[in-house]
Amino acid sequence: MRLTITTPLATIVDAAEVMHVRAEDPSGAFGVLPGHAQFLTALAVSVLTWRDSRGREHHVAVRGGVLSVIGSAVVVATAEAVASDDLQRLESQVLTGFRQRLEAERAAHTESQRLHLAAIRQIVRLLRPETRHAAPPG
Repeated sequence: MRLTITTPLATIVDAAEVMHVRAEDPSGAFGVLPGHAQFLTALAVSVLTWRDSRGREHHVAVRGGVLSVIGSAVVVATAEAVASDDLQRLESQVLTGFRQRLEAERAAHTESQRLHLAAIRQIVRLLRPETRHAAPPG
């Protein structure tokens, strides 16, 4: 199989002769072997591991993304990825950073939505005929 892992800015992994891929989606961990059926899933923030034809394992921390299996190709598109053969470092440091950034983005998105709704409520309040001439609260 061929494994390709890309981010918007770079190709992180382009490996031929891959014998096994282990990844994780929200339902849990799964494996892909040569001859796997076509497959598409959304990945969790996790470490993707693959074994080459010499039996050596390699690892990449991925910040979610999409994994597809088409023919003999396994393709991962992710927002961010870090490749390293130091599995412990990936699990302890890199995934923690990915999760923290993801949580910060979610919090910012929630706050943005809250402000957006408050603005809409204010516009609706000002457009009501009974409040057009009333003094704003104060």
